[in-house]
Amino acid sequence: MLWWLAYLALGLFGGFFAGMLGIGGGLVMVPTLTMMFAAQAGFPIAEVLHLALGTSMAAIIFTSLASLRAHHQHGAVLWRVVVQITPGILIGTLIGTLFAGSVPSKPLAVFFTAFVCLVAMQMIFGLKPKPSRELPGAAGVFAVGTGIGAVSALVAIGGGSLTVPFLTWCNVRVQNAIGTSAAVGFPIAVGGSLGYIFNGWGHPGLPQWSLGYVYLPALVWLIPASMLIAPLGAKLAHRLPVATLKRLFAGILILLAAKMAWGLFT
Repeated sequence: MLWWLAYLALGLFGGFFAGMLGIGGGLVMVPTLTMMFAAQAGFPIAEVLHLALGTSMAAIIFTSLASLRAHHQHGAVLWRVVVQITPGILIGTLIGTLFAGSVPSKPLAVFFTAFVCLVAMQMIFGLKPKPSRELPGAAGVFAVGTGIGAVSALVAIGGGSLTVPFLTWCNVRVQNAIGTSAAVGFPIAVGGSLGYIFNGWGHPGLPQWSLGYVYLPALVWLIPASMLIAPLGAKLAHRLPVATLKRLFAGILILLAAKMAWGLFT
């Protein structure tokens, strides 16, 4: 029962920031689930990170839908960009999931930790683009989408940690960047979840009630909690100073990444 409550709390926390910042929730869920799985009996240490990645990606499917609906109601989703970037996202997601399944946990943890720190630094310093910078053409958006999909699948995030900085770097209004990122997170999550299920299917030693690398007992509590709270986060994104919230969240990301790396390497 204690672990169910922990999963529920994590879903609320991850879903809130997913809706507010359009980040999918994986940056919160992955390190926390890794620590939770490692603390439980029946979870092979060599696979806890893969299970955290797959479970987080599956939860993002539902979180992104709730967040997307709320942002669409505010008119904050740039559907033209979503249509242009989605094909690249799907191709990149497939590449990322296939690669992640063959990478041992420790190198993957190093990659994830470094990635989180880079995202946090971008949030803290709030790098500004040139006033003249605009979105690239359809081919450029497709290429960027492929890269976002690959990295997002590799570290099990909804893509917002790359999509939002990319769009704001092209002088898209931050609320539109967050709303569009929420929409982009859905195809990433669907493609990534299928990849983690396929790569983990029949893998020896996984805990009971695992669907590939997706741990269902955690997922059934993450889904309702994250879907319930994500619209509230999306609503606040249109009322509160996003820059300040990003800097606060960046500090949380660094602490979580550091704790996850410490737990895997000690």
